[in-house]
Amino acid sequence: MILFWFFAGITCFGIIGYLLQIVSVRAYTVSPNSGEGERLSSTFQSVSILKPLKGLDDGLFDNLESFCQLDYPEYELIFALQNQNDPAYKVVKKIKEKYPLRDITIVVEYCNEGLNPKVNNLIPAYKRAKYELILISDSNVRVEKDYLEDIAQYMDDPSVGLVSNMIRGVSGRSLGALMENLHLNSFIVGSVCFLDKYLKMPCVVGKSMLMRKTGLEAIGGFRSVKDFLAEDYIIGKRIHDLGKRVVLSGHLINNVNEYWGIKRFVNRHTRWGKLRWQIGGAKYFSELFSNAVFMSFIPMVIMPISKVSLLLAATVSSLKIVHDFYIGHKLRADMNPLMYLLSPVKDLIIGFIWFVPILSSTVAWRGNRYIIGKDSMLYPYPEKGTAVWGPRIVTAIKTRLAWSKT
Repeated sequence: MILFWFFAGITCFGIIGYLLQIVSVRAYTVSPNSGEGERLSSTFQSVSILKPLKGLDDGLFDNLESFCQLDYPEYELIFALQNQNDPAYKVVKKIKEKYPLRDITIVVEYCNEGLNPKVNNLIPAYKRAKYELILISDSNVRVEKDYLEDIAQYMDDPSVGLVSNMIRGVSGRSLGALMENLHLNSFIVGSVCFLDKYLKMPCVVGKSMLMRKTGLEAIGGFRSVKDFLAEDYIIGKRIHDLGKRVVLSGHLINNVNEYWGIKRFVNRHTRWGKLRWQIGGAKYFSELFSNAVFMSFIPMVIMPISKVSLLLAATVSSLKIVHDFYIGHKLRADMNPLMYLLSPVKDLIIGFIWFVPILSSTVAWRGNRYIIGKDSMLYPYPEKGTAVWGPRIVTAIKTRLAWSKT
């Protein structure tokens, strides 16, 4: 029974974490500008919106169209692709034809300066940007008409270097998409709000990043992050290191995920887990201990199943369902309440995925394969022979040595 109470104790810490996530999310949704002081009246500075594109994301046309309908005096849209054979090219052509009066530029330029394919899209797009304010926005994001007005106001304060947004997963119609949205609307949004509000650790998610050209160029521009998987985290950290504030806006943006398979969900979070392991090091273990559902099931695996172990797992699972439902309600995620019954299943899957980054340092992203190192630095992946193991071992040693110095 000592082992049972050990895991029960860890589970209690996870439940406390759930409560802190609720409080954090509530603070931003009830009073989106809490902690930021009185905002200045907007001067409506002109904005260049950079949209890196590859392939057909769920609801791509509607996602892109939402950026053509913003209530904002002056902004431009720059859609960036690697080649005209990309199926997204036909979509952006239709967008431009539908909105001939909107300032839209389609940049088709092959770029392989770095290992991060998203940054390879952004480099040529940035060259065409006319305005001082730069907004990076992913292609699976859909926004409301007041989105740009809300976030641009923060940039009237010269102490603010970057603005990011809370993210809400919507439109799930398949099991994998529902799992993705449940995770975005619980662990991801809860962690981002908690880190920002209580630990004062800005956690930038690249779905929406508004910054100045001067700030971006002061950290070396996009080329300085071309070989990082987590280019958003690195940009946010470096701007913060310049002495500028990184602000989390309470304005919710929609991350549209409609038709995902379970395999895509697993692959996505395996990659994200490896990213967080390489960035956080030992802090990554807190994710396992904070997964109360996963920890509550362990006693039933390592010990004979008993009424008390079943009660623990059932109680924690029920609390997690209530937790996710409450946060989903605060985010106005518009998910069928019955779908929240999947939350414990999703957390069990995430619990097993947690171990993968400890055993593997390779990632597959947008058709490419890499080795990931410290701070999510990417290295080319040797595909054949014993050459595969050399870079893996060297990268692992470098990573461990880097952690030992910090």
